[in-house]
Amino acid sequence: MKTREQKDQDIAVLRSEFENVSNALMISFQGLTVEKDWELRKALRDAQLTYRVVKNTLGRRAVEGTALEPLKDHFIGMTGVAYSGSDPVTLAKVLTNFAKDNNKVVFKAGVVDGRAINVKDIEALSKLPSKEELISQLMFVLNSQAQRLAVALNGVSRNLAVVVSEIAKQKEA
Repeated sequence: MKTREQKDQDIAVLRSEFENVSNALMISFQGLTVEKDWELRKALRDAQLTYRVVKNTLGRRAVEGTALEPLKDHFIGMTGVAYSGSDPVTLAKVLTNFAKDNNKVVFKAGVVDGRAINVKDIEALSKLPSKEELISQLMFVLNSQAQRLAVALNGVSRNLAVVVSEIAKQKEA
């Protein structure tokens, strides 16, 4: 059994982690085998996301005063918290893909950019393109306009060269 000091240290560690996070999803994993739990942890680690199994009373105290405070009332039963400081879409994608294959993983609640979201919104969030994909799409749109301008300007000089060449041919003849 942990002493009061050990519990206070655990709360301080959790709070320091949660202070730097604005995106988190809570799951229940009751009935999940150890092998599947390792698969979940590996998938989250590969995506550079953090996952913790949290004791409910410690979790409730640790989220107080942080961006994850809306999760306070959802620390019931077996609770795992996956979080990311910057990318909620990847977080939702990894957990949703794992939950599709493992019906023992159930979403409890979520916080995106410090705002609570519904469990139904997690599925919609997982279908959004990632930050890198959005940047790529934006760069394509910006680049396509520049390409069109370059082609149009190049076409004018090419057409001028063709006209001058045709006039030279006519004068020679």
